Formats: sequence, C-alpha cells, structure tokens
Amino acid sequence: MKTLIGGAIGAVLGLIGISIWWHEFLQLLVGAIPVVLLLGGGLALYLGFDELKDTWKKDETAPASTATGDVEKYKKEIDELKGEIEKLKSA
Repeated sequence: MKTLIGGAIGAVLGLIGISIWWHEFLQLLVGAIPVVLLLGGGLALYLGFDELKDTWKKDETAPASTATGDVEKYKKEIDELKGEIEKLKSA
C-alpha cells in the first residue's frame, strides 16, 4: 500500500514538474537525443563487427573438402568394426 501511495505521489509531482518546467524539459530532451543516438550507433557497430568476426571464424574452421574426406574415413572404419563384431559373434 505504501508503494502505491508513493508511486501516485511521485507521478503527480512529476506531472506538475513537467508542466511547470516544460521548456527546460524540452531542452534536456534535445540535449539527450544526440548522446543516445551516438551511444546506440556505437553499440550497433560493435555488435555488427562482432557478428562479422564470428562468420569469418566459422568459414575458416569448416572447410568442405576435409569434411568429405573425414566422412569417407569414418564410414570405412565403421564397416571394419562391424566386420570385427560379426567375427566375434560367430566365434
């Protein structure tokens, strides 16, 4: 209940304050917008560059030609192991 009353008082005082100091509020808003745009743009640049670095790393770590060779090697190894299992079962 105390929180509700405190919130209502704060909202009323804020509304009165904005209505009394409307011109100063607009000056503050005009001064804050370029700063927010600058910080938001910097953050977007950083995140975009970080994502670009991740795609470069992913391209370097997974060449397609070695992946195909690995698949054939593992298929051959599986076939050999299956043959050994069949020999052990029949013995």
